[in-house]
Amino acid sequence: MLQQMRGLAKYIWVFVALVFVGGFLLYETSGLMGRTPVTATTAVAVVNGHELSYRDYLARVQNEVQNAQQREGRTLSQDDTRRIENAVFDQMVSEVLLQDEYRKRGIVVTDDEVREFARYAPPPWITGASELQTDGRFDPEKYQRLLASPQARQSGLLLQLEAYYRGEIPREKLLDEISSGAYASDEELWRSWRDQHDSAQVSYVAFSPAVDTNVVKSISDAELKTYFDQHTSDFESPGRAKLSIVTIPRVVTAADSAAAKAKAQQVRDEIAKGAKFEDVAKRESADTVSGSKGGDLGPAPKSRYVAEFSKAADALKPGEISQPVLTQFGYHIIRMDSRKGDTLSLHHILLRINQSDSTATRIDREADALSRIAAQSEQGSKLDSAAKELHLPILHVDAVEDNPAVLNGQIVPSVSAWAFGGAKPGETSELFDDDNGYYIARLDSLQEGGSPKFENVKEAVRGRLAVIKAIDQVMPKAQKLAADAAATSLEAAAQSNGVKVQQSTMFARGSLVPGLGQFNEAIGAAFKLPVGAVSQPIKTEGAAVVERVDKRITSDSSAWAAQKAAQRTARLQQLRDQRVQIFMSDLRKSAKVDDRRKQINASVKRQEA
Repeated sequence: MLQQMRGLAKYIWVFVALVFVGGFLLYETSGLMGRTPVTATTAVAVVNGHELSYRDYLARVQNEVQNAQQREGRTLSQDDTRRIENAVFDQMVSEVLLQDEYRKRGIVVTDDEVREFARYAPPPWITGASELQTDGRFDPEKYQRLLASPQARQSGLLLQLEAYYRGEIPREKLLDEISSGAYASDEELWRSWRDQHDSAQVSYVAFSPAVDTNVVKSISDAELKTYFDQHTSDFESPGRAKLSIVTIPRVVTAADSAAAKAKAQQVRDEIAKGAKFEDVAKRESADTVSGSKGGDLGPAPKSRYVAEFSKAADALKPGEISQPVLTQFGYHIIRMDSRKGDTLSLHHILLRINQSDSTATRIDREADALSRIAAQSEQGSKLDSAAKELHLPILHVDAVEDNPAVLNGQIVPSVSAWAFGGAKPGETSELFDDDNGYYIARLDSLQEGGSPKFENVKEAVRGRLAVIKAIDQVMPKAQKLAADAAATSLEAAAQSNGVKVQQSTMFARGSLVPGLGQFNEAIGAAFKLPVGAVSQPIKTEGAAVVERVDKRITSDSSAWAAQKAAQRTARLQQLRDQRVQIFMSDLRKSAKVDDRRKQINASVKRQEA
């Protein structure tokens, strides 16, 4: 049954979309949310007092989901849908915040500005239109003729352009205001160049203490709370969930592999007898992205591909077609188009190794049984019962909000999005599936993300504070070593104190240096101390360090001068981008956003139960 459903996936999706829309209209008028029925004015969020329409949110999400499915040629998982939902929500919030900012700053758009932009600054979806190309390039004359034609008004193009520029022009004006005055002096450019090109080498002794359990126990709750209050942001994290999962993997046999290889050989023979490679690729290839382009992979370094594919492709001569090549993805037929050094231009056809009908039927029946026993239940014990009855192991996964769950290096589709989409501990999910198998999950525990509660991170605070105290305890040893080294040498002091001197390789200011870390005072000291000088003890994330600068190489000022103009251009763009990012981040942080999506989803789930 499940196998037949997969074969009808695109029709099922259309049906689901119709049910979704019909169900939503029913939901709007039925008062399913109890005290707050969903209506045309129901808010999915309130942003600084402005309500965001739940209906508009759903419509935009559905449009993006449809676009993604058409683009990728597959049904999306709940993880994929969750990413789209978050992106749409963030965009809607940003739009409200920007509109408020336009009003505050008096930013307006005139009709003349819209006409000017429409004539001379066409948007990307216009410049990429094939009918406006000449010799593969956007043709401004064709565009001007289109704007002046009756077709532009009759087709709604002019209205589309006006709507686009009414949103885009004020945004550009605001960004220009934010980024205006960006300036990069020669001193700043030289300093940046030196940060990348100065290098140093140090010898050092690192006192890396073991954490004393007695010290850990002695830390009082009051001390922990004080540290937490001063460093709350350090402990912010996304939501986390613990899940139990039962999976039924799709297995392929030697006979399935042999059948796929035979099909690949048949495809190759067809091409060898004169069939056009591109036509066969469009018909047969399981790689929907390249298959839609006749199997064209374009030019790419051979290192881009998995080893078996790369080796087989590299052995071909231009125009030659490979025998079937087996990789983790299935069997490939590869055509070498051209090569330039290690860059290969290739076409390929992918034939996946699929289960035989008998094996697929058996597994589908088992998945039906798993779903019947355990799916979508508030009694978590049903998952245990199903696993026992079907002789399947129960596996355990930690999931992070807005990221797919991963089990033994393999993505488990949709269960993470389900867990953070309104599920309650103890509930089991519906039956999910992908090319690798079927899955049902039980939510064992859920920890909300964002600003943490002290009780939830108390032990993490204890661990952080214990390390700090442990470093404080070894500081007297580090101070004695530094004093002895100042009187003799670092090596002599280390020997008399029973510790070992280590030496780094040459490193720049931004380098991650084993034993020293990255972007800390130990790295900075390597570029401040005189060569040969021994530092005072320096605290890093996990040690107290005493170091001596052995060697330092400064940047070539003539090389810097030769590239200064290009560096300045890049730096100004970077500064503008940074200002915009900081502005948008601050705007979002200062906004009051009441996100109601989880409450709405939970209410829908309760009503459907």
